[in-house]
Amino acid sequence: MRLNTARLEMLSLLDGLGTMRAVAAALHMSPSAVSAQLAVLEAETHTELLRRTGRRVQLTPAGRTLARHARIILDQIKAAEVDLRGLSGQPTGPVRLAAFSSAVQAVVIPLAARLRKTHPRIELEVAELDPQASQPALRRGDYDIIVTADFIDGSMPLHPDVHNIPLLTDAIVLVLPRSQVASDEPADLADFADAAWSIDMPGTYLSNLVTSTCRQVGFEPVVAGRFASYELLLAHVEAGLSVSLLPELAVDRRYHVDTRPLRRPLSRHVYAAVRSRPALTAASQIVLDELCGLARTSSNVRRDGSDRRPLGARWPAATAEVATQSR
Repeated sequence: MRLNTARLEMLSLLDGLGTMRAVAAALHMSPSAVSAQLAVLEAETHTELLRRTGRRVQLTPAGRTLARHARIILDQIKAAEVDLRGLSGQPTGPVRLAAFSSAVQAVVIPLAARLRKTHPRIELEVAELDPQASQPALRRGDYDIIVTADFIDGSMPLHPDVHNIPLLTDAIVLVLPRSQVASDEPADLADFADAAWSIDMPGTYLSNLVTSTCRQVGFEPVVAGRFASYELLLAHVEAGLSVSLLPELAVDRRYHVDTRPLRRPLSRHVYAAVRSRPALTAASQIVLDELCGLARTSSNVRRDGSDRRPLGARWPAATAEVATQSR
C-alpha cells in the first residue's frame, strides 16, 4: 500500500474542519473533487474511512486513526524540507505562530522583532487566534506553535496530540479610572455593586468572567458598555464611564487607568503548545526558546502583587523535554 500525501492532507483537513466544503475551500478545489480523492484513498487502504449520513460526512474510527498518522507524516515531510534548506548551519524557514490578542501585543510582537535581528532567516508568521480556536488549529497543522490560556474554571481541553508548556501566570485585576491617589490594596468587588461595568459580548470568555465573578460576591453587574476589543473597553474605563475585570496582560499601559488585585485572587495560566509527535524544526525550537524567555521577562517586569512569576521558570529543562518528546 502506497499512500498519497495529497489525499492524506485532505483527510487530515476533514478531521479538523469537519466538512467537505471547508476542505475544498482550504485547498481551492471543488467539494466533488475532494470527495472523489477521498474515495480513492479508501480504495487504496481497503478501509472504510468515511461514513455518510444524509448530506453529512463523518470519519470512522479508522479514518480518525489515519488522519492522526497523516498529520505526523505531513509534519515530518515539512521538517525534512526545512532542514534541507537549512544545511548552511543557520536555522531557516517558516514558523507559524498563533496567540490570543493580549499575548500578541505583550510577547509575540517583541518576539518577532527580536528574531528579525538575531535569526533573520527564520520566517515567523504571526496570527491572532482565540484560545478556544487555537488548539484545533494546532492539531490540524495550521500552526507550528500556539500561545493559549486556560479558562480559569479549569475547562481548557486537553488532547493527547498537544503538548502544553507553561509560560506564566496572569492575574485578573480590577480596572478603574485613574485616580489622584492610586492604591495597591486588594479590591473587594462587593464595593462595586453599584458601579457601571464594561464587558465583552455575550457568551465570550471575558463576559462570562465578569458576570460569574460578580455573582459570586452577591450582585449582578450593571452593564454600561459591551466591546469586542480591549482597546475600546479600556478607553471606556479611562473616560470614567465604567470599571471592569481584565487579565493583567490585557491592560495596555498607554491607557490612563488604575488596576488593583482582587481580595479573592483569580488568575489564568498562559501556555505555549506544540503538537506532541512530530519533531520540531530547528527554527521552531529557536522560536519556542525565545518565546519562553520573553514571557519570563514580561512576567517579571509587571508590577508586584499576587504571584505573577512565570510557571516555566526552569525553561531550559522544559524545552529540552519538548525536544526529546518530539523526536
